[in-house]
Amino acid sequence: MVSFEMNDRKKIGLGLTGFGVFFTFLGIIFFFDKGLLAMGNILFVSGVSVTIGLKSTMQFFMKRSNFKGTISFGVGFFILIMGWPILGMIIEAYGFILLFSGFWPTLAVFLQKIPVLGWLVQQPYIRSLFDRYRGKRVPV
Repeated sequence: MVSFEMNDRKKIGLGLTGFGVFFTFLGIIFFFDKGLLAMGNILFVSGVSVTIGLKSTMQFFMKRSNFKGTISFGVGFFILIMGWPILGMIIEAYGFILLFSGFWPTLAVFLQKIPVLGWLVQQPYIRSLFDRYRGKRVPV
């Protein structure tokens, strides 16, 4: 049974995930600053693990179908730390897309319920992008 209630742990996890996305965005805006990008990655991964739990996070990242995404995300992070932020972010983005591609339909439904973004997502071209992934949901 899946619990959709927002307890304090999930609120903290979503906050950490949000700060991770924000710091990653700032790192890209400031010409791929490796400190901000690294902080964003650490906050994002820790936020996801706090939100869904450590056991579920390990199961998600260690699933056989997610190995390619997990390895490329980790290698990208390592390359970013070593001093090549643009190459690291490209490899991380590839891993991120592989890991979270099963969540696009859920994201599409969520975005359709937001007032202004919902209208945008329902436009024919953008809707066709989300329709490609329909039916490919990954059970969590």
